[in-house]
Amino acid sequence: MQEQARVVIIGAAIVGCSVAYHLTKMGWRDIVVLEQGGRLFDTGGSTSHTPGLIFENNPSRMMTELAKYSVELYKQLELDGKPCFAQVGGMEVAWTKERWEYLKWRAGYGKSWGLEPELISAKEAREKIPILTDKIYGAMYVPTDGDVNAIRATEAMGTIAQGLGATFYPRTQVTGIEVKDGRVQGVITNRGRIRTEIVIAAGGIWGPRIGRMAGVTIPLYPMEHLYVETGPLPELAGETEETSHPILRHQDRSMYFRQWGERYAFGSYRHEPIPIEPEDILSHEEARDTPAIRGFSPKYGQEAIKSAVELIPCLGNAELMYSMGGMFSFTPDGMSILGESPDVRGFWSAQAVWVAHAGGVGKVIAEWLTDGTPSLDLHEGDISRFHPHVSNRSYIKARSCQQYREVYDIIHPLQQMGHPRNLRLSPFHPRQKELGAEFFETVGWERPQWYNANEKLLDGRDWPKRSGWEARFWSPIIAAEHQATRERVALFDMTAFSKFEVAGPKALEFLQYITTNQMDQPVGKITYTSMVNKDGGIKCDLTITRLGADRFRIITGGSTKIHDLAWIRSHLPADGSVQISDVSSSECCLGVWGPRARELVQSVSENDLSNEAFPYLIAQHITIGEIPVLALRISYAGELGWEVYTPTEYGLKLWDTLWQAGQSLGVVAAGGGAFDALRLEKGYRLWGSDIHTEHNPYEAGIGFAVKLKKGDFLGREALERVKTEGIKHKLCCMTLDDPNAVVIGKEPILDGGRVLGYVTSANYGYTIGRCIVYGYLPVEYATEGTKVEVEYFGKRYKA
Repeated sequence: MQEQARVVIIGAAIVGCSVAYHLTKMGWRDIVVLEQGGRLFDTGGSTSHTPGLIFENNPSRMMTELAKYSVELYKQLELDGKPCFAQVGGMEVAWTKERWEYLKWRAGYGKSWGLEPELISAKEAREKIPILTDKIYGAMYVPTDGDVNAIRATEAMGTIAQGLGATFYPRTQVTGIEVKDGRVQGVITNRGRIRTEIVIAAGGIWGPRIGRMAGVTIPLYPMEHLYVETGPLPELAGETEETSHPILRHQDRSMYFRQWGERYAFGSYRHEPIPIEPEDILSHEEARDTPAIRGFSPKYGQEAIKSAVELIPCLGNAELMYSMGGMFSFTPDGMSILGESPDVRGFWSAQAVWVAHAGGVGKVIAEWLTDGTPSLDLHEGDISRFHPHVSNRSYIKARSCQQYREVYDIIHPLQQMGHPRNLRLSPFHPRQKELGAEFFETVGWERPQWYNANEKLLDGRDWPKRSGWEARFWSPIIAAEHQATRERVALFDMTAFSKFEVAGPKALEFLQYITTNQMDQPVGKITYTSMVNKDGGIKCDLTITRLGADRFRIITGGSTKIHDLAWIRSHLPADGSVQISDVSSSECCLGVWGPRARELVQSVSENDLSNEAFPYLIAQHITIGEIPVLALRISYAGELGWEVYTPTEYGLKLWDTLWQAGQSLGVVAAGGGAFDALRLEKGYRLWGSDIHTEHNPYEAGIGFAVKLKKGDFLGREALERVKTEGIKHKLCCMTLDDPNAVVIGKEPILDGGRVLGYVTSANYGYTIGRCIVYGYLPVEYATEGTKVEVEYFGKRYKA
């Protein structure tokens, strides 16, 4: 065992080998890969028994891009002169009319992500898989899908990595990870200590155990699911081991299928979750076959077999040769866990990764380590997305089990999980319940989406109606709250906003370096800015208020708190001259917005709130009633008003004071549904949807927040280059011609047969009477009056 390495990868299955392969391809040497099992590449984890199905299409663009790259990589891999991948296509059948409609939506976002999905009839589906029943509505077919022999692909990548300088050690148990002053120092194994500053955990189902060695929470749970292989089928006589049928999903019964020559195999998730404690996974010495495979109770198999025969009748006569309970990793949100821990520098995760995405994950992790930023925006899978409550094992278990139950369900983008709930409540929560708030959950926060008490606002006006997919998790009350904000005044609970204090003798110098806008402003000034990476991609989107010579307040999104805080902290000077503190939970916030907002707040404040005394983009300490507040005159809703911050213990009194004073002015409580529609009418961007690291401020239309002449700052060189060379795509605002049409996001934007881009955000503009969509278009299309189309459930809408 060597005593030091540049990087140590824990796990030699398909993810670990993919990382090693890509790192060595990028010139890294002195790489150690540790495997606890006695066999390299066939490691006893999930890779050892995966059926290898790669369905590329996913509601997440990130996951689709990872799968697309994996397909291209696996197509190139050979072992002993034989390919590792068969591009046989993939088919998802519709057993119900609801699924058939849902496939239309899936096909739409598949086009958005650059795939070529086809909606085919039952007859056409049977032409591709002749043993299928004719009792289906149709299917979605993606020709580039296929299946990979995961063990062969793992060995192929591992062998190449070995040839380029990586060293693999089997039968090596990691027993500890040394951490000092928040940074990895080494790895302890049963064969000795390896000094290293970079550890990449690619242990899959063992991930939580690896994380705990470094003091890092890896929020995943191993789950068992049923897998069955049949004996030879007469209908497939003469077929070779090379698969010929497309891989197949029967999602209405939570099943998948693939052909193995004359045999068939299928898996089922149609049973209650069977979570396995990571500590209870058998060792390689104890396991009968592999640690990730267990015997499966026959009671769970009967329904799966019945459903399999329902779809493929000839399976009713097949002999079932083999069945097992195979373990896979599930996370609270169904996404992978990628990147460097915000708590322990040098500890990297590449876990909760399925074989379909393993090739792509290896690439982006290697890019991240090599260049400091990956080529694909990974915020959906970033380890920094998890808030503190997600470190609780009961929470991880409950949410991961629900992800298992829903793995093949028809899931609406706004669908809410039922448990656990009521984890994070603002001080306004009692009043919101009294008003009949319909709560949506975001990173643990209960946030009103609309208030049923506002149903009375619907009387006497012709409000827009919805009837399809877009009508789910929606109410016309949203429209009424939207218009009340535009016409009178509304209170919005913005407590979930993240709030950071940056202070110290070098606070200004630090913020000047990490932001794009000019931070050297007078005390009290609010500045909207981006933080970009070295390539100019938008890493954070926020406001910064100067509270003193050396003290600043950062306000950013509630869901991005851990992500943004990790980015800022990673650039803090080492000399302690700048400190950052998270004050999010110590203060609540009310948005008071609308044309009568000044009239409302002035009626309960002794301060002068006139435009001359309190102009736009200024913050002041004032009082509302007897309550001390920090008021920021800024509005994400696009109307006159303030973000009002006060210590949490004053919150309920703040609400009551403004609510009572506003009754004569027609004040309403408004929720997140109206808030999103208001910001779209105004043109405000949403980080993670409209803007992220794959777009720079000039493409996003926020170049006004870039001050290239202020001096050096992170990403300046890249942005200067963009400014000189110009952009190829631009974020555009489009409106649908049909005033009754509504789309919800991710739909393809087209010009004839050409896919120009996809919808990054969408909502109905209740003031303008049209659905608004945003999306990046080639610059030649980015002019007012240009005609395009948006495809929604197979229908095209002019825009």
